[in-house]
Amino acid sequence: MELKILVENPLEMHYVVVEITDVNDHSPSFPEREQTFEIAEHTLPGRRFQLHTAQDPDAGINSIRTYTLTSNEHFEVNIRQGDAGKVPFLVLKKSLDREQKDKHTLLVTAVDGGKPPRSGTLNVSIIVLDSNDNRPVFSQEIYQISIQENVPVGTSIFRMNATDPDESSNGEIEYNLGKTLKKKVYEIFELEKLTGEIRVKGIVDYEENEVYELDVEASDKGTPPLTGECRVIIKIKDVNDNPPEIEVTSLSNTVSEDSKPGTVISLLSVKDKDSGVNGKIISHISNDVPFELKPSYKENIFSVVTKGFLDREQVSHYEIIIKATDCGEPPLSTFKTLNIQISDVNDNRPHFEHNPLQFYLVENNLAGASIFSVSATDKDLNDNAAISYHIVREGAQNDIMSFLNVNSDNGHITALKSFDFEVLKKFQFQVVATDSGTPSLSSNVTVNVFILDQNDNAPVILYPVSSNGSAEGEVTDHSLFGLDRYTGQIRTHRSFTETDEAEHKLLILVKDNGNVSLSATATVIVKLVEPKEAFAASDVKSATKVDEEDNVTFYLMITLGSVSVLFIISIIVLIAMQCSKSTDYTSKYLQETNYDGTLCHSIQYRSGDKRYMLVGPRMSIGSTIVPGSHANTLVLPDRRRPSGEVRL
Repeated sequence: MELKILVENPLEMHYVVVEITDVNDHSPSFPEREQTFEIAEHTLPGRRFQLHTAQDPDAGINSIRTYTLTSNEHFEVNIRQGDAGKVPFLVLKKSLDREQKDKHTLLVTAVDGGKPPRSGTLNVSIIVLDSNDNRPVFSQEIYQISIQENVPVGTSIFRMNATDPDESSNGEIEYNLGKTLKKKVYEIFELEKLTGEIRVKGIVDYEENEVYELDVEASDKGTPPLTGECRVIIKIKDVNDNPPEIEVTSLSNTVSEDSKPGTVISLLSVKDKDSGVNGKIISHISNDVPFELKPSYKENIFSVVTKGFLDREQVSHYEIIIKATDCGEPPLSTFKTLNIQISDVNDNRPHFEHNPLQFYLVENNLAGASIFSVSATDKDLNDNAAISYHIVREGAQNDIMSFLNVNSDNGHITALKSFDFEVLKKFQFQVVATDSGTPSLSSNVTVNVFILDQNDNAPVILYPVSSNGSAEGEVTDHSLFGLDRYTGQIRTHRSFTETDEAEHKLLILVKDNGNVSLSATATVIVKLVEPKEAFAASDVKSATKVDEEDNVTFYLMITLGSVSVLFIISIIVLIAMQCSKSTDYTSKYLQETNYDGTLCHSIQYRSGDKRYMLVGPRMSIGSTIVPGSHANTLVLPDRRRPSGEVRL
């Protein structure tokens, strides 16, 4: 220290320096025992942080000489000389990492220069402040998971797990799907931001996509945020959820009935979107049809072929049901129906239901009108079944064919003439039915036509007279003669006497049995004569009758026969007259063993199924038959009735 001394004589002022020697009796001390620093972990090395300055009352060499720091890798002490002495600084020599150590405790020591030196300490706490220097990290870069298709919507299939060592918002993570994924991924999957849970939000279909790749991002909330990435590969497991598919690649839906077995009518392919056994297919025709399924050289390619002969007339349409079944569990099946039409071939002839045919035609039909029709059927179709008709005329021996015509379209038979039962009772011809196929087929039918009689002829009284019909008569003496109404026989009821008239006139009426009865009349004159005159009259009448009906030769033959018979009868009569002188010579003469009391005789004969009876007067008694005006003979079927007698 300096002292100021004043000397008055002479007056002088002197300065005296007094040096007090210090003793190191004080230790350095800090104003505070602890000092705390908050240093961000991203602070760069070289950053300086000022420490509290220590105080030491000692002076000189005993004052604070230096500062020391406990050994560490991140900090060091740097001293700067200031006005107040030495000032310590804490210098960052290596970056801090909060994730490794979030707090550092240091001890700073101030040392004086005494001997021995004294020191004082300062506790320094370094709190490392977090910086967003860590990205979220996934436990794996690639995750692989498998799920079955058709997983229900809303199902959680995976939970992401990313970590971030940062704290607070720097360590809070949000999850998001990458922005460059396919659109389908966003439609099927969703990612929960906070939990990292992946859920199904759409239909998962193995057949549409077998694998999905999801890029997932995990971002913290730092400023700026840091992001970590990973990939999630989702493999879809197949489920047998698809039935087989049958595709018809070609089809001939019309098949000719003459197709040979093995004819291909369709080609088809089968497929199944499922995989493995779920996609293995077994195919066959499930119904009973004359077709079969044949595999091709290529898997799941088949052809449908005929396995037998076809007949359109039996079955004209087939439904072929094809069944394809996969081998999944449970198996799924698909059905496909092919509609096949069988086309016609001209393999059937026209057919007449009956052969021969019989028709009955009433005589006097209208010429040019249809009298009946024939009809044939054909099992074929269209032109193959279009039938035309014609009459076989070649080689026909009957001229009747020229009077018949057939409508080629409908088989109606037309007669160009009117038939007469009395002229033609039956005829036969053939009709041919021909289809319009290529080549055409035909068949024929024999037609038998029977003409039916109409009552179109009145009775005709001839000698001999037809026995059909009935007769009625008028006589002058009703007690003498009788008439059988069915045979026309005139009988005597008794023997002639001398008192009887010498001539009797009989009016005979003959009627037939038609619906509209026709009739004829004849007058019979019976004369009573001597036997010789009877024979002569009989001869003359017989000769006259024959001359009217026959030619000259026949007349001569009849005449010669009559003369011969007359000669013989005359001899017999003369002998009889000599033997008997009875006045009732007429009765005795007529009495013979088989005499039936009639003055007529009859001759019966048959022609085919008809019966004829010829009635005329006996040659032993003269009689005259006056015929009516009708000139035809009516021939009817034999109608037997009990014979009756009409008294005249």
